[in-house]
Amino acid sequence: MRRLTGVAKRYRRGGGPVLSGVDLDIAPGDVVALVGGNGSGKSTLARIVAGLSRPSEGTVTGTPTIGYLPDRFPGGQRFSALDYLTAMGRIGGLPTATGRARARTWLDRLALAGGPDVLLATLSKGNAQKVGLAQALLTEPDLVVLDEPFSGLDPDAHAALGDILDELRRSGSAVVYTEHRADRARAHATRACALAGGRLGALGGDTVRIVLRRTAAAAALRPSHAGIVRVAELSGAADGGPEDDGHGGNDGGHTCGHGGGHGGGHVELTVDAGACDAVLRDALSTGWSVVEVTR
Repeated sequence: MRRLTGVAKRYRRGGGPVLSGVDLDIAPGDVVALVGGNGSGKSTLARIVAGLSRPSEGTVTGTPTIGYLPDRFPGGQRFSALDYLTAMGRIGGLPTATGRARARTWLDRLALAGGPDVLLATLSKGNAQKVGLAQALLTEPDLVVLDEPFSGLDPDAHAALGDILDELRRSGSAVVYTEHRADRARAHATRACALAGGRLGALGGDTVRIVLRRTAAAAALRPSHAGIVRVAELSGAADGGPEDDGHGGNDGGHTCGHGGGHGGGHVELTVDAGACDAVLRDALSTGWSVVEVTR
C-alpha cells in the first residue's frame, strides 16, 4: 500500500536532518503508531506518509487514496461543520448527498457539541478535532493519516476513536497516527514505533503477548482489565493454532517493517508483564484456551 525506504528530511540546506534513514512498510489492515516527543519529527513523517511533503532523500512508493488530519485542524472558518464537510466531500469526488449523509454520520458518532449545524468558528479545539477526523474519514480512503488524533478529545470521543481505528483495521484500511504517549499507542496500534533522533524503530516496553482461542463457553474479554494494553482479533489461522509469520507486534525485538496476522477464533492480547499471571487466570476461568505466551 505505502512504503518508505531510506527517507530523510532536512528543512535547511546544510542543516541537520529531522528524519534520517526511515524505513516504513504500511500494508492493508495495519494500524501504525508513531511515538515520540515534541520535535521528534512525528508530524514531518506523517506529512511524508500522506504525500504532503517530499523527502530530501529516499523514496515513497504506493498510491493509496489518503485521508489526513493535521495536528491542528483550522477550525476558525465561516461555515457550519456540515456545510464544510459537504464541500470537502465534493472536492474529494463525493456526490453532494453522499458527502452530506456521511458527514452527519461521523459528526453524530463523534458527538460534536452543538450538532452538525454548529459554526466552525465557535468550536473548541477538541470539537474542531472531531470535524477534522470526520473530514479524514469522509471519502473512505485506503490509508488514513492522523497527526495527534486523540489530542483535546473528551473521554467519550477517545473511546469512539479507538473503536473507529479497530473498524478501519478490520475493513482492510490502513492507519498511521502520531502519539506522544506509549500506553495509548500500545492500546490501539497493531505496531507501535518509536521516533527519536530522526530514526524510527520498534517501541520497547516490558510486555507479554498472549494468544487465546475462543471456545463455545468463552465469556466476553474485558479489555479494561488492569494490565491489558491491547486486544486484537486475529484472522487467517487454521484450527490448529496461529502461524507465526515473523513480523508484527509491539515487542522491542521486532522492527517496524510490516505487521502480520493470525487465526480465526483467536484473540491476541498485549499485556504488561507484571499482570500476565492475573490475565491468564482470568482468561482460563472465563472459558478461554491459552494458545501461546511470548515475551
